[in-house]
Amino acid sequence: MRDAGRLAAAIDVLTQIDERHRPVRMALKNWGEAARYAGSKDRAFVSGLVLDVLRRRRSLSWRMGDESLRAAALGALRFVWDWPSERIAEAAGEEPHGPGALSDAERTALESPRDLAEAFAPVRGDYPDWLDDSMARAFGEARAEEGAGLSERAPVDLRVNLLKSDPERTLKALSSLLAEPVELLSTALRMPALDPMTRSGAVETIPQFSKGWFEVQDLGSQIAAASAGEVKGKQVLDLCAGGGGKTLALASAMGNSGQIYAYDSDARRLADTIRRGDRAGVRNLQVRSPVNPEPLKGLEGKMDVVFIDAPCTGTGSWRRHPDTKWRLTPDTLDKRMADQDAVLDAGGTYVKPGGRMVYVTCSVLPQEDEDRVAAFLARTEGFVAAPATTDPKLTPYLTADGFLRLSPRTSGTDGFFVAVLEKPR
Repeated sequence: MRDAGRLAAAIDVLTQIDERHRPVRMALKNWGEAARYAGSKDRAFVSGLVLDVLRRRRSLSWRMGDESLRAAALGALRFVWDWPSERIAEAAGEEPHGPGALSDAERTALESPRDLAEAFAPVRGDYPDWLDDSMARAFGEARAEEGAGLSERAPVDLRVNLLKSDPERTLKALSSLLAEPVELLSTALRMPALDPMTRSGAVETIPQFSKGWFEVQDLGSQIAAASAGEVKGKQVLDLCAGGGGKTLALASAMGNSGQIYAYDSDARRLADTIRRGDRAGVRNLQVRSPVNPEPLKGLEGKMDVVFIDAPCTGTGSWRRHPDTKWRLTPDTLDKRMADQDAVLDAGGTYVKPGGRMVYVTCSVLPQEDEDRVAAFLARTEGFVAAPATTDPKLTPYLTADGFLRLSPRTSGTDGFFVAVLEKPR
């Protein structure tokens, strides 16, 4: 495909997402199935442009002075991909495959865009207006910059599985993909953000991936799992295990000692956990499925650690799932807050005296984070908040209350919140 066809395809996919409210992955999948002629580089181009537009839709529209998806796509090519205006004009106007010749207004905007510094914080930070108060609570005057950080492309982070390998050996195995160590965590490796103009090698094709040497996992998620503290020989319950990413991180830190229980209210999310655990060499894992009656019976008051990766709005993962920020509503936020209250109440019943509960969200909204912790402590006796980490590399990201708040701008991770609640003897 030429630039013209790729640009037109991206605008079409964006329209499907916007008008038919389709998730971005489904819209891209549907386009790919219909465009059998498209090669891997074409698919990477279309996917990359769609995601970049969704990440920065508000700021791009502002700079172009036009709210249309076409204008945002043209703006992304100019201001994000750094295409010269002449190349954009050629791609847009090429017949019959381009989306149509540039208008005079579009040409002017591409050459002399509006000054983004004059825009309100939600425009500069690329998030909905109704979230501005929440972003201000979390980040203050830096909220626009934090939002912009959540609108960047994300790198590919990997977690070394200590049950099968070590950082040095794994780094050598990934040398062809330009992986590098990460200062914040010794078991983390990072590959640069993928270039949408090319199709980069997939980590799953590295033989050591099938051998269980490493997993794909955002650095923030890895840090959240590490906030559980010393877990070797402990009884650990991952109460919202989902696909098992943090379960496996905890199991790696446990070194096949003690016992880790994985539970999720949705049995479908647990489907891959056993398979992934087998590949990772985990031998101390019990999957407790909700399809069985009373799946957690007998664990009450016996857990050293209850790990809660709570259901949330996912605002911290906007870099990877940018379509979700435009679908988020106040009603959805209210529902997630109710879910979080329920899972905290449930988790507290499994912590033994002297144990701890680790509450995690991939959200940057205080309503889902410190507000939920405060509400839990207010209605529940026997728990106290403790510092979420004592690691000197991570303590700079502690809030005044001792909670851990991570973000792309500050820690180079997805947005995460971690609170540690102890149950004294």
